[in-house]
Amino acid sequence: MYPSPANMRLKMRLLALIVPTICLILAAAPFTHAGDLDQVLLASTDRVELAQASQQKIDDVVRQTDGLETEYKQIMKQVDGLAVYNDYIQRQITSQEGELATLRESLDQVGVVERQIMPLMIRMLDGLDKFIQLDQPFLLDERTTRVNRLRALMERADVTLAEKFRSLTEAFQIENDFGRTIEIYKDALVINEANLEVNVLRLGRVGLYYQTNDAAATGRWDTTTGQWEALTDGKSRNQVRRGIRIARKLVAPDLLLLEVPAPEVAR
Repeated sequence: MYPSPANMRLKMRLLALIVPTICLILAAAPFTHAGDLDQVLLASTDRVELAQASQQKIDDVVRQTDGLETEYKQIMKQVDGLAVYNDYIQRQITSQEGELATLRESLDQVGVVERQIMPLMIRMLDGLDKFIQLDQPFLLDERTTRVNRLRALMERADVTLAEKFRSLTEAFQIENDFGRTIEIYKDALVINEANLEVNVLRLGRVGLYYQTNDAAATGRWDTTTGQWEALTDGKSRNQVRRGIRIARKLVAPDLLLLEVPAPEVAR
């Protein structure tokens, strides 16, 4: 490691002090008494010690300066890193302020949306109720009860608009699923003024059939007349029985040859 400029200057000063002193002592040696020579040497030694002490102080100052310089560089690196980080945080804050403004605008529109969507849901519920009344009469009590629960739900102030809409769309989904599933359930029907405990077979929304447990009575729903129609032929009775077994998953799905209502023609 090369000596610092300050060290070099100090050493040059010391040499400038010591060399003349030594030369002076050597020149005055023939004319100086031994006591005087000792004093001169002692004074020269004091100067050297004083110079060494000064050099030690200078070295300490240099070391402190080097330490402060190193610390300064480290702090400047931290400052540079903080500047980059602050810039990143500022960009995030700007982005969040934009999102906050958007959210505030959305909140301002909540009241408008609620005033518009609530009448729409009521009309949807009325349409669902009317559809059930005009549809084939399967699970009529269950479906009507679901509509009544929805009407009560719409009147409740402790239920959010989102929950009301979710319940309404769920009811529509249930009705939609009826059109692509097969189902068997028990019901009590009035056929020819007689109360019968029957198994009702629903084939989507294509056909609706009934049959007693002993297969003595079999029939279908006639959409034209809006009444139950008896099926007296043995082929229909067997097909309905087979459909019931398929719905109960007692046999594998198979083609059923049953009378179905004619498709309605739009007018």
